[in-house]
Amino acid sequence: MCGIVGVGGNLKREQMQGVIERMNSALAHRGPDDAGYWVGEEFGFAMRRLSIIDLATGHQPMWDDQSGLGIVYNGEVYNYRNLRSTLEKQGIHFYTTSDTEVVLKSLAIRGPKAVHDWNGMFAVATWNKKKNELVLIRDRIGVKPLYYFWDGSTLMFASEIKALLASALFKPRLNLQAVWDYLTLRYVPGPQTIWHDVWKLPPGHLLTWSPGREPSLECYWQIAVEASNEPVVITERIKEFENLLLDAVEQRLLASDVPVGVLLSGGLDSSSLAAAAVELGHKRFHTFSVGFADGGEYSEFSYARCVAEHLGAQHHEVVVDQSTFLEMLPGAIKSSDEPLADLTIVPLLAVSRLARERVKVVLSGEGGDEILAGYGFNEFVRRINFIRQLQTVPSFILKGFSNALGLVSERYSDLLNRIATIPLSQWNVVNKNHMTHFWTEAEKSQLWPVFAGLHSDRFLTEMYSAADSEDPLDQILSVYQKSWLVEDLLMKADKMSMAASLELRVPLLDYRMVEWANRQPTVLKVGKDDRGKYVTKFLLREFAKKRLPQAIITRRKQGFLVPAYQWLKQKKMNQWARDHLLGKTSRLPVILRRSAIEQQLSGAFTGDMDAAHKSWLLIVLELWLCEYGVEFDSEPLRKTEGVAAFV
Repeated sequence: MCGIVGVGGNLKREQMQGVIERMNSALAHRGPDDAGYWVGEEFGFAMRRLSIIDLATGHQPMWDDQSGLGIVYNGEVYNYRNLRSTLEKQGIHFYTTSDTEVVLKSLAIRGPKAVHDWNGMFAVATWNKKKNELVLIRDRIGVKPLYYFWDGSTLMFASEIKALLASALFKPRLNLQAVWDYLTLRYVPGPQTIWHDVWKLPPGHLLTWSPGREPSLECYWQIAVEASNEPVVITERIKEFENLLLDAVEQRLLASDVPVGVLLSGGLDSSSLAAAAVELGHKRFHTFSVGFADGGEYSEFSYARCVAEHLGAQHHEVVVDQSTFLEMLPGAIKSSDEPLADLTIVPLLAVSRLARERVKVVLSGEGGDEILAGYGFNEFVRRINFIRQLQTVPSFILKGFSNALGLVSERYSDLLNRIATIPLSQWNVVNKNHMTHFWTEAEKSQLWPVFAGLHSDRFLTEMYSAADSEDPLDQILSVYQKSWLVEDLLMKADKMSMAASLELRVPLLDYRMVEWANRQPTVLKVGKDDRGKYVTKFLLREFAKKRLPQAIITRRKQGFLVPAYQWLKQKKMNQWARDHLLGKTSRLPVILRRSAIEQQLSGAFTGDMDAAHKSWLLIVLELWLCEYGVEFDSEPLRKTEGVAAFV
């Protein structure tokens, strides 16, 4: 596990070396064990290493002399031993036992097509001395981040944006469209970032560049959620799922020369991974949990302890209280690179630091809800099936009932009219279904009246329109996998774990598992229990039946709840928020309406949870602006692309 950086363009060698060193230093937390760099003509790259595989060798950049190919690489390719064996049979000689050399040799032989052989999480950069060509590759799902800067002459890349900023080669300009989108989604949707000219390399893509040319993007793999209509034997599919899950966990346990633990919430996903580890022979391994001092629904310790005791794990806990949360929040926000108003970044950072005291690698359950249909998708499917039945009735009859209902209930009349006129294939497009949807376009116009940016809803419309399936569940899972999963869940998982110099692995997002799950019919995701009620993650519950306590299998999905929204009802805490958002040195009132900010804080104080969520979006944005030194022009609310400068 590493942090990687690189720069190419018309720079003097000495200047390029200084840039590379500054960029690499900004990523020291991602790799405290080793560092290396190489600078040539018109290009240089470097890495910081967290040693996981081949602790003695595996230094980067690593070169293949015959092809002239060099590599810096962040991540792990879990099937590297099998790939190495295949290459050795072809007469390829290896000098290390690292997966980096396997990746390098496979690229030297097959070029970028070699990526199709890799099973892992990775951000790869290769430089070909003979061709003067850079290739960047990001893993299929987007577990590992990779950013690049391009201004028409200079290209830079890095594992984190802060390394690009450390280059001092450009004056960052705030991307106001990204801020506009953040207010609705609570994250910045890719491929854009919070800064102009800085982009996220999309998951499943590679970038090719040579000095004097424009960078070229190519998609080598993409999410495709389209359930097969073929009849299934459920017991056979359950067995296939078990085999896939056990193999995914085993690969992530074995591809390590250091101990591996589990981040254990006591939920179905992480508990199933811990159970799989035990089944594979990993006894007395370490599990780590975090909870809030507020207790109750804000602490899952009882469930995590139940699982740890059941499996015989060595269990460890960390408690976060209000003062600790506020103390850690600015650092967590800075580690996130971009504004990310997912307040679980703080407890995730806390539990990552706890885990790093004993292990270098942990397994985590990200992805289970998005590929196996968790969250509230049981109710979603129930409603969709009800609508599907209603739509068998001729539309003129439904419209007649709708008109009649209008005399009694405008709400139900409107719903019935929509059912009569909107095909199910367009249901998600019209309703803009998404995990997060906070500030609406109208509300943002009141908050920020002169910035008439493109509607954030375009993002969801485009993604739903590009879905492979007409089935609403397939569509929403596809959108979640491409957006919410990548830009919120996986982004915070990478940034918070690496801030603690900890590697986090996600077995449920093994690409074979994702491809297989995305072909499965709804009945295997949202199935029915013994009482005939719809249940989420049917396959995972079947896996857990023989391996976990019943209380874990049947517990209600609640996510990781954060009490910070309730804290804003406290006078002292609400005043803290006001001081940050409306104080003399606050940045946001320069571009946003003070009255609109005040309205949300007042609502949060009276217990309005919608107002509390919106308030925290603003708090995180304000703290992010402070951490990155963003100052706005003196002209308030001025509509211009260059309204902000990085100081």
